Amino acid sequence: METAPGDLEVARRRVEELRRLIARHDYLYHVLDRPEISDAEYDALVRELVSLETRFPQLLTPDSPSQRVGGLVATDFRPVTHSSPMLSLDNAFDEAELRQFDRRVRSFLPGEAVEYVVEPKIDGLSVVLTYERGVLVLGATRGDGYQGEDVTPNLRTVRAIPLRLREPSPGVEVPSRLEVRGEVYIPVSEFRKLNEGQAEAGLPLFANPRNAAAGAVRQKDSRITARRPLSAFIYEVRLAEGWTLRTHAEGLEFLARLGFQVNPEWAVHQDIDQVHRHCRAWVARREELDYEIDGMVIKVNDLDQQRRLGRTARAPRWAVAYKFPAQRRVTRVLDIQVNVGRTGAVTPLAILEPVLVGGSTVSRATLHNEDVVRQKDVRVGDHVVVHKAGDVIPEIIEVLADRRTGQERPFRMPDRCPACGSRLERPEGEVALRCPAGPTCPAQRTEALIHWGSRGAMDVEGLGEATVTQLLESGLVRDAADLYHLTVQDVVNLERMGEKSAENLVRAIDASRRRPLWRLLVALGIRYVGERAAQLLEEHFGSLERIAAAGPEELAAVPGIGPKIAAAVHGFFREERNRDFVRRLEAAGLNTGAPAERPATAAGGPDLSGQTVVFTGTLAGMSRAEAEALVRSLGGRTAGSVSRHTALAVAGENPGSKLDRARELGIRVLGEDEFLALVRRERGPS
Repeated sequence: METAPGDLEVARRRVEELRRLIARHDYLYHVLDRPEISDAEYDALVRELVSLETRFPQLLTPDSPSQRVGGLVATDFRPVTHSSPMLSLDNAFDEAELRQFDRRVRSFLPGEAVEYVVEPKIDGLSVVLTYERGVLVLGATRGDGYQGEDVTPNLRTVRAIPLRLREPSPGVEVPSRLEVRGEVYIPVSEFRKLNEGQAEAGLPLFANPRNAAAGAVRQKDSRITARRPLSAFIYEVRLAEGWTLRTHAEGLEFLARLGFQVNPEWAVHQDIDQVHRHCRAWVARREELDYEIDGMVIKVNDLDQQRRLGRTARAPRWAVAYKFPAQRRVTRVLDIQVNVGRTGAVTPLAILEPVLVGGSTVSRATLHNEDVVRQKDVRVGDHVVVHKAGDVIPEIIEVLADRRTGQERPFRMPDRCPACGSRLERPEGEVALRCPAGPTCPAQRTEALIHWGSRGAMDVEGLGEATVTQLLESGLVRDAADLYHLTVQDVVNLERMGEKSAENLVRAIDASRRRPLWRLLVALGIRYVGERAAQLLEEHFGSLERIAAAGPEELAAVPGIGPKIAAAVHGFFREERNRDFVRRLEAAGLNTGAPAERPATAAGGPDLSGQTVVFTGTLAGMSRAEAEALVRSLGGRTAGSVSRHTALAVAGENPGSKLDRARELGIRVLGEDEFLALVRRERGPS
């Protein structure tokens, strides 16, 4: 049925009016927190808009509020190269380090007055938004600071992010191109509701608001993102074509006029004394907020001073993050159990009354070993103070002995393994008790399989604790070698599996056959062999066969290995059961030789085959391990010292004597940015 021109024009006018109304009410509700209409009235406006756009699809545009419901299912996230690096911040953990930052700033700006802006440091997911002629055209994650991922459809669902900018003042046009940086987060109150819904549905709980926000932004189905209670604070103008801003404070006010949600808790201070008092006040006040913060960000206010201060390889010189002390909470020890790890270590574990610490619910805390339990005198029934070590790992830091009632029970370590009944042993010179049963112990077998599939090892998506437990209990596998004989029919009937999930798991297991040798070494679970040691062994020996045949002296001679790791590696391959396990892995087609895969960032990069690269100093855009892995993925090798065989030296911030040695020998030296340009050359456009 054809549409009459008059009908289309009437619809166009009504659609434009509805979009203005909805955008206004989004701004009032999500930015100003001053709603003027009820939810029902708002929903009626949206329904009318969707109805008109469905009837007249030619009127649908990407900046329409109807697009906030999501709908696009992405097959992958397109890489986006940032116009300028999105750097991390240096940290200050106390007043002395804050004053040291101030002295550095003033030493670069002798005799100049310096103002600071202080803002809460939002614990969310950093994003960069790009607007052209006032319309959102791109939303990307921070990624490694140089390259992120295009998540535009998902960010369009966040109602605190405007799809179209407001005029900064009546009759004044918005910038022709605008880039801003901000943080996507989930309010604490909404996070609690989200987890309540997960619990009612029998689904796993989210660990904390930040993880939930990050997972929502990276959903391949934007309809799922739209159902998550995401919000966003925008805090930096990266580019505003046609506009000149003098200070960071002006930038924040400008962002607010454009319709962005800007955190209202920012302030300008004239000296570092005021800054420190402001930061200290927020240590106590952080729980007043309905969003997680882990510190305060201090920035030089004057943008010209910022430009002159510049940056190091990893961070701007004009800003610092004042990090709060770890949060502490009082709770009660309900029980003390023991956990058997993949290497047989038996660790006491405190079961706690659930308590919210640092944005996530803590219900257990490791007690490390029997000596720690005795030293801290932790008893079942005790009231204790817990915090997150490094803001990550729950830990008991104090027992409140004055609150004891006499009903508390001291804990004693068992003398037998709770999983298999073997008598526990304490190897000479160690503090931990160990179960000697190895893979015949069901607890060690479970933990070993979970470790095998973990991200740092073989990275098998879907091989988590629940799946591993079912695979073992059903008799489908005994160890990791059995994984490579599984079929879709074998696993499709496992609980919560289904045909699609079964296909994905079998495909992920198959893909892990091609992981590089160093990942296989990590996955084997040899004591003391982590990523770095595994990479050194791969570089030196090149194959699992040569590593297995090496004697302890030959292994210890590898730079960075040493006698302790060498003894563990040699001992592992002397045991017949381990040699048999490796033979079964080889028969299953796992890569036991040179690297078999390249990371995505290396695709199309230069061939570094046979060349040795040495890194010196601190890198900003990636860790040393990531940079070295990138070199290996391109066929090169890395070394810890410069020699005449070195082909290239890469100098980060504060390089050491290796840089002098490289120059002395006439070896090519690149800065970090030059190195990244080299390894990313020949890639297609982002």
